[in-house]
Amino acid sequence: MLQEGESVERLEGGLEIIQNERYYRFTSDSLLLSRFARAKAGDAVADLCAGSGVVGLHFLALHPQSVRSVTLFEMQPALSQMSGRTIARNRLEEKARAVCARVQDIAPAYNEAFSLALCNPPYERGGFDKADPQKAVCRKEIALTLSELLDSARRILKFGGRFALVHRADRLAEVLFGMKTRSIEPKRLQLVSGRPGAKPYLFLVEGVKGGKEGIEVLPAANNERGDAF
Repeated sequence: MLQEGESVERLEGGLEIIQNERYYRFTSDSLLLSRFARAKAGDAVADLCAGSGVVGLHFLALHPQSVRSVTLFEMQPALSQMSGRTIARNRLEEKARAVCARVQDIAPAYNEAFSLALCNPPYERGGFDKADPQKAVCRKEIALTLSELLDSARRILKFGGRFALVHRADRLAEVLFGMKTRSIEPKRLQLVSGRPGAKPYLFLVEGVKGGKEGIEVLPAANNERGDAF
């Protein structure tokens, strides 16, 4: 049963994602990421900064035969509990679980436990300003910095594991440098614009822990829906 302020978004594979108007609602960025990442047989997947769980659960819905497990890491209890109810709603308890934890504080038991980590992080700089704190921490680097995110991704990935994320185009150099300095070698890159010929505003990147140098630059993608799903 849905709670006050909640609604359901229906995605591919019959997946139903619970959202709440009081919290940060997922955007098209999340769907771009879950479609960009590639699955391998037996994947154990971590969704960092999971929010409503849309990235990890949508990835599972797209690759049900390949994905062995999905763990959703989210620091806000209300969002983590909501993603847990989404798991139950879709009867995914055997493959998915929600863990309420800051990305920096993921338990050592998860060290080198994952073959794939996905993340649509807070990628705006700045403080709370007049924003709702619950929504601001999902958008702004208040509770998690890029460096902390990359450190944690490296820690939880197996050697040869992949890390895929979406980020702002104007921070491309910072992200790629940060990945390389942590031995997460960027292997696939795709820029995203709002319409054909427009200046890219996002990028998608996938790196491999311990991978060899050499990156595949994919044709630019167009996301005419912009920042809203």
